[in-house]
Amino acid sequence: MGAQAYQAQVIARAPEALLDSPVPWRVRTLEVRSMRSALPGNRRLPLGRIARASPTVRRAVGRMLHAGDTVSHRMALELPPSPHADVVTLHDVVAWRFADESAPVPSAIDELRRSAAVVCVSAFTAAEAVHFLGISDPHVVPNGVDPRYFDAPLPTAVQRRAWGADGPYVLHAGGAAERKNLAALAEAWPAVRRARPDLTLLLAGPPHPRRSALFHNMAGVRLLGRLPDGDMPQLVAGAAAVVVPSLYEGFGLPVLEAMAANVPVVAANTSSLPEVAAGHAILVEPDAASIAQGLTDATSGDPALSSLVRGGRMHAAEFTWERSAAGHAAVWRAVADQF
Repeated sequence: MGAQAYQAQVIARAPEALLDSPVPWRVRTLEVRSMRSALPGNRRLPLGRIARASPTVRRAVGRMLHAGDTVSHRMALELPPSPHADVVTLHDVVAWRFADESAPVPSAIDELRRSAAVVCVSAFTAAEAVHFLGISDPHVVPNGVDPRYFDAPLPTAVQRRAWGADGPYVLHAGGAAERKNLAALAEAWPAVRRARPDLTLLLAGPPHPRRSALFHNMAGVRLLGRLPDGDMPQLVAGAAAVVVPSLYEGFGLPVLEAMAANVPVVAANTSSLPEVAAGHAILVEPDAASIAQGLTDATSGDPALSSLVRGGRMHAAEFTWERSAAGHAAVWRAVADQF
């Protein structure tokens, strides 16, 4: 998912991004997991209790966790604040805007306002941070695109059969929260299917009862569940179109991943999506009729689509994780100079 990709990519590139600094930097990674998590990590904490703890308790835990740091970068709001130069990533404000998302960390807004710097992944999220959360002067550092999407081969016949898509398919990859607007996509799909009876809709993402209920027994739809990360570039590259109908996104990485793989994108004209697409996607209103028309247009074979796809690939190439890491390093250096 987007936040996990962001963490892995920036962390991996942080040492190199700081190499040209006037003074040497040492980078250490704290991979914090909950006490019962089966995932690997080098720190174990009762994250649920810490997220709900009082500001005093969170500061106390933060002093221990971040001991010895000059700059600490928290990539998850659940983690306690650092007493040093505390940099925090804010991907979006969905926890405060949407009731079906995970509840916000009670102390998060105050901690964000007190931090040395807040990094936002889009200008849209930065504006949300200012106007909705009262944060001053957030830094905009966009995400990057995994290079695998630029070089992704088309899926094999074996993969296509496993996905239930021998013919052309439309792809939606992501979660099933209300803001993802799968209800409108489900309403739109029968109209798309009537216009393009050879198309299949593939839905990739963690199993969710909302998705299952919306698309239950719908013709031409396959629910793939969560796929291995290594399958995703080929899954995207083989699509006739990628659809991102969300009501709200803090960034919208699937838009750029599809562009990198030379695939047309149909995206809702909402939140950060127009900013990220920058004119290289078919933007539609987030209602069923508009989504259906957008998908019909994207799979029409119109020669104009070739120009859209070429422009999208060039646009996606500007979003590298090296550039993103360099933007983060500039923030780290700036706040270090203040402490």
